[in-house]
Amino acid sequence: MAVSGHAAAPEPHSSEWSVRLRVVEVGDLTQAHAVLDTGLNLIEVEAEAHRSRQDPADPAIGDELAVGRALTALGQQLIHHGSAAAEAADSARRRGAPPPDSAW
Repeated sequence: MAVSGHAAAPEPHSSEWSVRLRVVEVGDLTQAHAVLDTGLNLIEVEAEAHRSRQDPADPAIGDELAVGRALTALGQQLIHHGSAAAEAADSARRRGAPPPDSAW
C-alpha cells in the first residue's frame, strides 16, 4: 500500500541453499563430491587433487585443493545456469512471450 504518494517497497525474496561436501583420500588421490541443494534443484560436481612425490604428505592440502576445485566447478555451473535463464527471459521479453520457468 502506498503511503504519502510513495510506492510500497517490494517484498524481499529470501531462500536458503545448502552445500554438502564429501572428501575422500586414498593414497595420493583426494576426491571431493559437492552437492548444492537449492530446495528446488540439485547440482552435483566432483573434483580431484593428486599429490606428487615432492609434495608433503599433508591430507589437509589435498582436501583444500579438491574442495576448492569442486566449489569452483559448482560456481561455474551456477553462472552457466543463471546466464542461460537470463538469456531465455530476455528472448521471451523481446518476443512478447511470458518469461520461461527459471528452474533448471
